[in-house]
Amino acid sequence: MTPTLAAPALPKSPRSRKKQLITEAIVVAVIALILLFVMPWIFAQAGQGVRVNQLGRFLALAIAALGIDLIWGYTGLLSLGHGLFFALGGYALAMYLQLQPLPGQTEVPIPEFFTLYGVDKLPWFWEPFYSFPFTLAAIVVIPGLVAAAFGYLIFRNRIKGVYFSILTQAALIVFFNFFNGQQKLINGTNGLKTDTATIFGVLVGSPPVQTTFYALSILFVIVGYVLCRWLTSGRMGRMLVAIRDDETRVRFSGYNPTGYKVFVFAISAILAGIAGALFTVQSGIITPSSSMSVAFSIEMVIWVAVGGRGTLIGAVLGTLIVNFAKTLLSEQFPAFWLFFQGALFLIVVTVLPMGILGWFRTTGWKFIQGRFGPQPIETYPSLELDPEVEYERETIEHQQSDR
Repeated sequence: MTPTLAAPALPKSPRSRKKQLITEAIVVAVIALILLFVMPWIFAQAGQGVRVNQLGRFLALAIAALGIDLIWGYTGLLSLGHGLFFALGGYALAMYLQLQPLPGQTEVPIPEFFTLYGVDKLPWFWEPFYSFPFTLAAIVVIPGLVAAAFGYLIFRNRIKGVYFSILTQAALIVFFNFFNGQQKLINGTNGLKTDTATIFGVLVGSPPVQTTFYALSILFVIVGYVLCRWLTSGRMGRMLVAIRDDETRVRFSGYNPTGYKVFVFAISAILAGIAGALFTVQSGIITPSSSMSVAFSIEMVIWVAVGGRGTLIGAVLGTLIVNFAKTLLSEQFPAFWLFFQGALFLIVVTVLPMGILGWFRTTGWKFIQGRFGPQPIETYPSLELDPEVEYERETIEHQQSDR
């Protein structure tokens, strides 16, 4: 069965659109305040303060999931290599932190791992990462440029479907092997640690800095959601859905979908880069195996599939559900998480092809209402109260009783 995904939004009156946006903004603000103030307090009261850091990391992953939903759920392009862009953002921030002086140091030394491999001079491409503004720009620009160049080469040749997925995964493997083998340049398989580095003179792993990154994760989830919501709600959104549903018809209508696809692919890569940077500083390290593995990129797709592709809220919800389930189940059954994950994906594909949120929007709400709420009226009320209809009903009942 082919799931019905998000359809192009029908034009609404300015008044109803404004009312919907205000309602949505209020809901997002309330959720953000709950995440910022209520959830840390609840975890602290339950003696689970470490969960705040986990929630922050999962919110960072949700930013990447929004990008996956944008490129896959709305545009129909299944990327299995977004771990590449995630890693580029993470490495950019980690390189900056590696160049910061530790407390008590007056000069900025080269990172310690260079001395282990006999490197006594900082490689040229590390030099710009002394600058914090350059690092912030690199987190956004490098993943976006790589995705735009890669996407242009693919989409201009009209490569799509399973071939696009294979190419993204092949690119991921190429970069994984490259990063893995560069011991003298970026510490190879050992990766770059961030928790023992400093930022603005404060230890990255200290509670105040981690609290700041937790708040930034919430902020960027909102920014990512607003950006994706804006891109998918207007003419741009209708074009993306049209490309997903029938690209050939889009071309016959006089549009060239290449530019749209390259643009959306670059935006999703930028979101993954920001996610990688925020995740890295909250997890304390970035390595090729943790961020650029094939399994990790496939997990991103599972988050969106579980939450409901084509539904931005579903991407965030699916990320939180799957990752908290992974954490809790791994603590109880460390050897069986992969089986749980596989079963979860099979259940979603076979039973809930539109994901949790998609099911709730189509049949779930009606199911709950039918069990616990008032029964819906099947006919028009005016028809039920019409005297002529009532007379005909009584006449038919009398005829049946006379037989």
